[in-house]
Amino acid sequence: MSTNSNTPNNSEEVDLGQLFKLIGNIFERFFNFILRIFKNLFLAFIWVIFLVKKRIIILALATISGLAIGAFSKKTATPKYESSVTVVQNYPTGENLYNSVGYYNDLLRQGDYQILGTVLNLDVEKTKSILAFDVKPVVSENNKLVAFNKYVKQLDSLAATKIEYEDFLKNNEDYTHKYQQIRIESSERNSFKSVFENIVESINLNPFFLNEQRKDIVELTQTKEALELALVKSESLQDTYKKVLEQGIDADQSAKTSEIGITFEGSSEVEKTKEFDLYQSDLELRSQLVEIERELLDKQYIIEMISNKQDSGFASTTITFLGIEMSMTLFLGVLAFLVALAILFGIEFLKFIEKFKMSV
Repeated sequence: MSTNSNTPNNSEEVDLGQLFKLIGNIFERFFNFILRIFKNLFLAFIWVIFLVKKRIIILALATISGLAIGAFSKKTATPKYESSVTVVQNYPTGENLYNSVGYYNDLLRQGDYQILGTVLNLDVEKTKSILAFDVKPVVSENNKLVAFNKYVKQLDSLAATKIEYEDFLKNNEDYTHKYQQIRIESSERNSFKSVFENIVESINLNPFFLNEQRKDIVELTQTKEALELALVKSESLQDTYKKVLEQGIDADQSAKTSEIGITFEGSSEVEKTKEFDLYQSDLELRSQLVEIERELLDKQYIIEMISNKQDSGFASTTITFLGIEMSMTLFLGVLAFLVALAILFGIEFLKFIEKFKMSV
């Protein structure tokens, strides 16, 4: 009986041993795989270093040539001027604004200066000097966080826990931000203040937004009138309460003089509480009235310019490459270096292919 009882235990120990051995082999293979990846990346980095060291003269000559071409083109190239304006959106006009700017750029690409001049109220010669239109949001990281918090507060608690900040930024369109900057590039130093005004005016005259503005102003005006009426009634109620309070004080004083031993404790606390509540209600009404008046002022314009920089344009000598703003000279130097490095990589790769064919 003892022999039969030990047999299952031995088989279980063997099975567990094989299981642990299998798990150990899986971990060993995984770590070896990760190690091989890092090893190959390190070898590739060393190979690039030796390639650059081996061809440093070629790369240096290419970079110097790019810098020289950039310096020469800076003196001979046609200057480019920029002018920009910042606008604030009191209504969700961003998509309309971005579509308008895209339409203007399409007309420029097609060379249809006649229609573009008609749309922007410009003569054809001045329209031909325009190189491009651009619009981008004026927003800081703090503004993005505020927008995210505002969006999360609108959701229920279950949905809010599933929204991540990075996902919000990916799905949040640029045109939804309140402040936008419109920029014009031109080959001549012109004043584009009237162009910016026409762009803004075209949105302010949009029938849909005009109708929304009318409805909002009517609603806000009615709310303002209701608050003003409530404030008048509140002030009238306070005056009435003061008279009643004064009469009560006079009655208390007369009672105290006639019956010295009798006092009315607690009534003064109740009166103070009622008076404070009336005063607090009055403050809330005035605060709401101030907010409504501010909203009415904001709703007077669908979109409005808040700053106009460089009315006559300023010379632009920089270019943005990989998110970095640099001068044209430096840009051509970096570009020449990268092109030369790519060509050297291509040559080395072809040599590797030839060696691989010979070995096969």
